[in-house]
Amino acid sequence: MPKAKTKKTLAKRFKLTGTGKLLRRQKGRRHILTKKSAARKRRLQHPALVSESFVEKFKRIMSGL
Repeated sequence: MPKAKTKKTLAKRFKLTGTGKLLRRQKGRRHILTKKSAARKRRLQHPALVSESFVEKFKRIMSGL
């Protein structure tokens, strides 16, 4: 049986922390930035954690299983 391939689309979007949590980028920082406050844009630049309900699913997909 061939090796299972990693889903590169997910691997590029998420980062696995040392404790096994998944980090993701926040939405809302791509365009239409003029109406958003500086504080809001600063808050959006920090990564957020993936919801617990999705972590196992995404890890399984990223590992290629």
